[in-house]
Amino acid sequence: MSHKAKISGLEKAAAIETYLRGEDSLNHLATLLGVAYPSVYQWLQTYQSLGANGLLNTGKNTAYTEELKTYAVEDYLSGAGSHMEICKKYGIKSTRQLRNWISKYNGHEKLKSSGTGGVPIMTKGRKTTYEERVEIVKYCIEHQNNYAETAQKYQMSYQQVYSWTTKYENDGVDALQDNRGKRKSVDKMSEIEKLRSENKLLEAKNKRQQMEIDFLKKLEEIERWRF
Repeated sequence: MSHKAKISGLEKAAAIETYLRGEDSLNHLATLLGVAYPSVYQWLQTYQSLGANGLLNTGKNTAYTEELKTYAVEDYLSGAGSHMEICKKYGIKSTRQLRNWISKYNGHEKLKSSGTGGVPIMTKGRKTTYEERVEIVKYCIEHQNNYAETAQKYQMSYQQVYSWTTKYENDGVDALQDNRGKRKSVDKMSEIEKLRSENKLLEAKNKRQQMEIDFLKKLEEIERWRF
């Protein structure tokens, strides 16, 4: 296999987008790019776990705390999800990392915090108001569902941000309302409040869609040049 220049994050994302659209196989893409198949498969895992940002921001290390590693491993061992599902839940870059932590955990090794200079993944949550959750989900959507960055900015746990964003995308703005205790119920939420929240999140979606359009244009340019 001939040596080629280092593959950029944008080129990696373009290759994975091509595969996900069903237009090419991972094996063939690896050959075209002059890299080993495991490398392309790793790009796919990163894309599935962290989205395009995971490939575009390859220069930024992700800092995983001891607490997050333990939560992720124990979640997997309790049957809470597959390797990939746990990686998505906790923002872990690859299933290989998770498997390595599981191996250490089962071998009674201490799971130390790792990664420097990157975005730390927070595991401690805090109480929030409905309005805060709307703002947090809005920011997350505008930033390509970057749960780690959003959690750090708002001092939330990764799991909270992931859960709220997923709930909103699946069930709409009502899913962000907390009905426990004496909090205002969905039924009592005024139409004006609800419309305000929906407009905020719709603006965020529109902004992300425009970013995705611009991103896809860049991908098409690279694909024409590369392939």
